[in-house]
Amino acid sequence: MNFTLQPLPFAEDALEPYISKRTVHIHYNKHHQGYMSKLDKALEKDERRERTLEEIMQSSDGHVFNCAAQVWNHSFYWSSIAPGDGTALRSGPLQQQIETDFGSLQSLKDKLRSAAAGQFGSGWAWLVWDKKSKLLSVTSTSDAENPLSSGHLPLLTIDVWEHAYYLDYQNERDKYLDAVIDKLINWNFASRNFDTSSA
Repeated sequence: MNFTLQPLPFAEDALEPYISKRTVHIHYNKHHQGYMSKLDKALEKDERRERTLEEIMQSSDGHVFNCAAQVWNHSFYWSSIAPGDGTALRSGPLQQQIETDFGSLQSLKDKLRSAAAGQFGSGWAWLVWDKKSKLLSVTSTSDAENPLSSGHLPLLTIDVWEHAYYLDYQNERDKYLDAVIDKLINWNFASRNFDTSSA
């Protein structure tokens, strides 16, 4: 695999005033890059270097899994949030499925907020699609875990590790969640993932 991070899909100051340039800079250049650097070092003389990030995750545990999964989770998170137009859920297959499975977009947002706020310690909240049941659901995972391990297809995620919000909101995770869920969720990204995974 290529041990270079994907570029951020927006400028470091693009999420202000909800997430500061300083938080994005440190989160991306220190935390996200740190996981990639550790993964690169851990696989220095390992045949898994030639595999994709998803394949490394599926064939690893412990330190290598944690680093690979955190690289994947963070890349997915950066795409799950956006400034501006991406934050409006447009009519289409995902919007229809949300209404079927949750009743309304607001109900889904409430479940995302509850899952993220209720995640004890570090972790992630996710909107996922289950191809077997043909249902959307909201879940949370701890540390580096993600829904791919349980066969669910992630559509979007919210990072609830403290480094995602502490500089801006200190211990007030709820205020960070309000900002992300109400102002920054990239519904265009989630819709594209749904269109691909539900086909």
